[in-house]
Amino acid sequence: MGETEELPDPRIRTWGPVCQAVALLLGPYAEVVLHDPDTDRVLEIWNPMTTRRPGDPSMLGELDALDPSARDVYGPYEKLLVDGRRLSSVSAVLRDARGRPSAVLCVNLDRTPLEQAAAVLSAFGAPTVQRPEPLFEEDWSERIQHIIGSHVRETGRPVERMTRQDRLTVLGRLDEARVFAVRRAAPVVAGALRVSRSTVYGLLAELRTPSAKD
Repeated sequence: MGETEELPDPRIRTWGPVCQAVALLLGPYAEVVLHDPDTDRVLEIWNPMTTRRPGDPSMLGELDALDPSARDVYGPYEKLLVDGRRLSSVSAVLRDARGRPSAVLCVNLDRTPLEQAAAVLSAFGAPTVQRPEPLFEEDWSERIQHIIGSHVRETGRPVERMTRQDRLTVLGRLDEARVFAVRRAAPVVAGALRVSRSTVYGLLAELRTPSAKD
């Protein structure tokens, strides 16, 4: 008779499919590790990112020292590999039917592709030089959008939440840009600011009176 094949640890049989499912879902960018809290050893590892193997020390520390309010799930927290890669990690204490820690499951996600993608998206289409104003001198409707949009970005307040002072500031900039020299501009500005034309005319009159500038 041949040698009897050694059966895997029952905890691996129980939690292994879960660990493998997470590793498959997150592809090559996630390492999933199942630890034995009693022996402080690695039970099994999926998609290893280092030379660590089953049976190696876990170096988990004392579970009793963990914050009980976390309800056995800790993270995401940051870890670093020796090559400088940053990981987002989550650890979960898995308990048996009597409530005792049976295993600790750790998922380590390599953030490198996310950071690279963020850098590409941030740089993609980002303006690198000043806008060529001569191209837009005749496009008064574009000037309206640009001036109002710039103020929204500066203040963090959308058009519908603009204060009276916000509207005065925007109209002052539009007036300086000679937008209102165009006969049809006032209704367009009113629509963009979501106010009536009479409100625009009233605020403009206030801006243009000498007392308003003192």
